[in-house]
Amino acid sequence: MRRVNLGGQGLVSTSLGLGCTALTGAYGPVDHDEAMRVVMRALDGGVSLIDLIDADGEAERLVGKAVAHRRDEALIAAAPRGAGWDRAVGWAGAGRWEERDRVSRPEDLGRACDATLARLGMEQIDLFVVDPGATSAPIEETMGVAGRLQDDGKIAHIGVRGLDGNRLRRAHAARPVAAVAVEYSLWQRRAELEVLPVARELGMGVVAGRPLGRGFLTGRITSPVQLGPGDVRRLDPRFSPENLETELLRLRDAQGVAADMDIGIGRLAIAWLLARGDDIVPVPSTRDLVHLEMNLTAAGILLPEPVKARLAGTYPLREE
Repeated sequence: MRRVNLGGQGLVSTSLGLGCTALTGAYGPVDHDEAMRVVMRALDGGVSLIDLIDADGEAERLVGKAVAHRRDEALIAAAPRGAGWDRAVGWAGAGRWEERDRVSRPEDLGRACDATLARLGMEQIDLFVVDPGATSAPIEETMGVAGRLQDDGKIAHIGVRGLDGNRLRRAHAARPVAAVAVEYSLWQRRAELEVLPVARELGMGVVAGRPLGRGFLTGRITSPVQLGPGDVRRLDPRFSPENLETELLRLRDAQGVAADMDIGIGRLAIAWLLARGDDIVPVPSTRDLVHLEMNLTAAGILLPEPVKARLAGTYPLREE
């Protein structure tokens, strides 16, 4: 798989990563052995970036075990849990976090980092993604604490999330930021309005979370009835019956584009993101080996310009 520079600070990743949100139970029950196989097969397929940014402690332990003898192959991205994380992620297993893992003040970062390292069984996190806007403290204070963790060797690179363009500049001025984590997909292009331009201006890479729109861009979710009682998507207004009815019309147009290329809509959505630039690394999340294999093949798909134009017409960039 192609390797890319994720920002300008020497952080090298494969062009496609593996998200681990699905391994937490956020989208349905997880088989532990199957989840282990997913992580190891991703490494076998050439994936290096393992994204634990929206994962939980159990997923961290699982990934740590899966990569224990292959540490040099894995680029681990992890994040502390902010005070509002349970509400933002909103899934049934969120209560498994202990109070000591929650970050409500900048000084909590060190404790949270140590807890993640312990669960991973590692001495260093490759990319530690903080949310400097999650507390009432100045952004510079949070970045200062993250910088000290970097100086101590507990983290190799600092990432950020949850910031607009101006606050992203402030964070980078306080301590160099290697990458910004943001939701970005064909379905959700808001990152292009501000975050992506500023990240490129400052030389940051972009970890594109939810590149398949929490599964919507696979075409397999047509009704909220399909979502189990503990599924986080039940709390996402985009999966309400009213919104899905409208969005499915647009999705059918995109599925027509995919059919013309003889590929699935999910692979098309990932290929579209990969075509947005070498500084963007999509991290599709899955707990299923078959879906993982389909995601991996998307890395080899090249989109002709007419296809990109058709998709832009179906999913235009909108001011929201």
